Amino acid sequence: MKIAVVGTGVIGNGWIARMLSQGHDVIATDPAEGAEGRMRQAVEHAWPYVESLGLAEGASKDRLTFTENLSLAVKEADFIQENVPEVEELKQKVLKDIDYYSKPDALIGSSTSGIKPSELQENMQHPERFVVAHPFHPVYILPLVEIVPGKQTSSNNIEKAKTYYESMKMSALHVRHEIEGHIADRLLEAIWRESLHIVNEGIATTEEVDKAFTHGAGLRYAQYGPFLTFHLAGGEGGMRHMLKQFGPALKKPWTKLEAPELTDELYNKVVTGCEEQSNGMTMAELDRNRNEFLIRLYDLVQEYWPQETVKTHK
Repeated sequence: MKIAVVGTGVIGNGWIARMLSQGHDVIATDPAEGAEGRMRQAVEHAWPYVESLGLAEGASKDRLTFTENLSLAVKEADFIQENVPEVEELKQKVLKDIDYYSKPDALIGSSTSGIKPSELQENMQHPERFVVAHPFHPVYILPLVEIVPGKQTSSNNIEKAKTYYESMKMSALHVRHEIEGHIADRLLEAIWRESLHIVNEGIATTEEVDKAFTHGAGLRYAQYGPFLTFHLAGGEGGMRHMLKQFGPALKKPWTKLEAPELTDELYNKVVTGCEEQSNGMTMAELDRNRNEFLIRLYDLVQEYWPQETVKTHK
């Protein structure tokens, strides 16, 4: 399969590493100065991790090419992944060009983290072959991809997209009804908003908020999500008992729906807190620690996830 990747930022480069690791030919395009160099450096950085997850037969970094010419990049591609900045007008324009220059039956996916697919496919001649395919950073390690069809996406292409991403050792989640932020980012945004309120009101530091999550819910959620976690919280009665006992607490104002205003004071608290938490480690060191942790954690949780979960290790 010939794959084109449009936009080689953090997410685009993550896609490239994953696609190469699964034995595909990839042609990437980005008009930014120095994009090719940064792309190749990013792939080199990711390669040890994709190797540890297991390479498909024929996988090679040598199967990656680059061009600044969008039309050249997409014209022969069977699949195209768009990753340009999260600006609706820009994405619409780039997707319109991709649609124009690519083969009519080529599948087009967008990595948008929040824009509805129906809004992005408005100007396309073949909107039926477009889906949102939203991954999570680092794309070359984390398996989830949210498949979100627009109003004009055909059911056949939804299934085609799911099959394609699953062939790349990803866990495809079909989001049946489009909504801003899809599913996972909406959940994360709720935690992020509440975290900012807690820091803003002086209840805890950034380090303490992180500890509250990583030493509690974060450990549980690596295996079970919120529903099964609360199902267990109900004891022998499961969710039936949990909802009856704790349901009334949902009416209490424990959380806030709106984010606090990003004042200079809050900005400084968050920035200073994160820099102190880093404890002198560079961003590269933090990145390496995270990746090594995720590889080991992913290896563990796959032993306990449901049978249908895609196995990526050898």
